[in-house]
Amino acid sequence: MKYREELTKAMRYLASLDNTIFMGQSVRYSGHAIFGTLEDAEVPMDKRIELPVIEDAQMGMSIGLSLMGYIPISIYPRMDFLIIAMNQLVNHLDKMNEMSCGEFNPKVIIRTAIGSKIPLDGGIQHTGDYTDGLKKLLNNVDVIKLEKPEAILNAYKWALKNDNSTILVEVSDLYDRS
Repeated sequence: MKYREELTKAMRYLASLDNTIFMGQSVRYSGHAIFGTLEDAEVPMDKRIELPVIEDAQMGMSIGLSLMGYIPISIYPRMDFLIIAMNQLVNHLDKMNEMSCGEFNPKVIIRTAIGSKIPLDGGIQHTGDYTDGLKKLLNNVDVIKLEKPEAILNAYKWALKNDNSTILVEVSDLYDRS
């Protein structure tokens, strides 16, 4: 079983649910490896919201869609880009349940990747791994690093059942490995 194939299975599973929606950069048009898994999974175009480079607004939109009953799969093709969304992630998504005394508990599945270094190194601003830092920073958003193909589908299923929002961190250099 290959890493990319397992990601595709997970996206196919998520797409089969009525209340999921996929949003981010290059979800309708090719631009990074994550797009390929959406295509291979045949995620319907009416479940994809293409966004420009507006990471903070994307996270805010994801929170809003969650509060309307959707489960957004909010895609940040590089973990470095997720840093731009820290205001919404740390000050809103992570704290909203506490701030609202339990009235609101948005559920967002955040899909991101550590940028590839092979066959070409994307450089220091595209290959950062901030998994440990996010785990320390977030109290109510779970962070899972996907290092083994056999764990991928179950991690996404767990994220759906989990009461909290979840960040699933892919390792781009593993995409073509078993």
